[in-house]
Amino acid sequence: MAIATVNPANGETIKTYDALGEEEIERRLATADSAFRTYRTTSFDERARLLRRAAELLDEDAEDIAYVMTTEMGKPIRQARAEAAKCAKAMRWYADHAARLLADEEPAESDVEDSGASRVLVRYRPLGPVLAVMPWNFPFWQVVRFAAPALMAGNVGLLKHASNVPQTALYLEDLFHRAGFPEGCFQTLLIGSGAVEDILRDPRVKAATLTGSEPAGRAVASVAGDEVKKTVLELGGSDPYVVMPSADVDRAAKTAVTARVQNTGQSCIAAKRFIVHTDVFDAFAERFTEGMKTLKVGDPLEEDTDVGPLSSERGREDLEALVGDAVESGATVLCGGERPDGPGWYYPPTVLADVTPGMRIHHEEAFGPVATLYRVADLNEAVAIANDTPFGLSSNVWTRDGAEVDRFVRDLEAGGVYINGMTASHPALPFGGAKRSGYGRELSGHGIREFCNITTVWHGA
Repeated sequence: MAIATVNPANGETIKTYDALGEEEIERRLATADSAFRTYRTTSFDERARLLRRAAELLDEDAEDIAYVMTTEMGKPIRQARAEAAKCAKAMRWYADHAARLLADEEPAESDVEDSGASRVLVRYRPLGPVLAVMPWNFPFWQVVRFAAPALMAGNVGLLKHASNVPQTALYLEDLFHRAGFPEGCFQTLLIGSGAVEDILRDPRVKAATLTGSEPAGRAVASVAGDEVKKTVLELGGSDPYVVMPSADVDRAAKTAVTARVQNTGQSCIAAKRFIVHTDVFDAFAERFTEGMKTLKVGDPLEEDTDVGPLSSERGREDLEALVGDAVESGATVLCGGERPDGPGWYYPPTVLADVTPGMRIHHEEAFGPVATLYRVADLNEAVAIANDTPFGLSSNVWTRDGAEVDRFVRDLEAGGVYINGMTASHPALPFGGAKRSGYGRELSGHGIREFCNITTVWHGA
């Protein structure tokens, strides 16, 4: 795939870039290694000062970077601004909390009295250069939620971003440079996917994190496993959205629209499968479908656009194939389902009912504004359908019944269970999945410790 900015709204190529050669890659790896040797000794106060400066610069640049995100991958401009603001918030959160999250821990004396030590500490030390392989759908947030904790922990970052968002990738490197981080602390590598293996195998690279497709995750995990290097993987999801009879159906249906079409439906944590109890199915389906119909599809640079184009022509073709297979197998189209005429890679908000396990869309992730509706008779059937997926990123449950909440929290196979609301990432909350959605956690204290050497310090008597 070429490293290029291609505007999804019209298919026009804006900028192209040459991939880095072997000599430049080597120079950057050496720079990262050298930077880590000194940066690892800086204080939390100094790292926090630099990260807060990066947040200030991002706030100043928000309008410009929002425009870049929109023209590179089609994100509606209001959502692009919100993404930039969220990234600045996360930077400040880690600047404020990293020292506490990584403070030395001293076990209770009673727990270690038979260890032979006069004192025991647990210390969190940085690992070194970490390779981040990041996707295009949240081109700023996905990177910052890795970079902010990694830099605060004393690591340095090497970014291999998606090939269709090179301007965003280069801006990120420049942002941290302008904020004052020493040279080599955060570098963008404009490379194709074929160059990732050699970089990951380089002994100077200590770990890797990837957000992306399951095949990409398998490839990175395989190489890292062969090299015995730590990885964190987030590989997508097909999140259930369960609505039970005690729910506020109006609110659940309204929230469901946002939960499905955020980022034009190109979100790993977007709700995709709507599992509704038969007692409220008809009311929910009617309100949800009407809400999907009222969304404005159009130019993502226009302020009132709700749904922009998909990021690529291939993405639209894949989505069409899933819908086509479902319709041929008996699914009912309640709205949408046909691509519009004209330029750009647009696809309308679509709702499918009468979905069955034999359809591809039942097991595969629909990465676009397509929702599937399931009618269930009881809680047991709801849990069964919710878990009938290879993914387990997050989940959404609408109920006012405390016993039902306990059951869903116990039995749903996912990294998150959101009750009476939609899944959203937040700096203070751990984020990650189960099953084929990956392993490890980002964000919160769990995320910052993923790329630390958890060191036992034992003092003799």
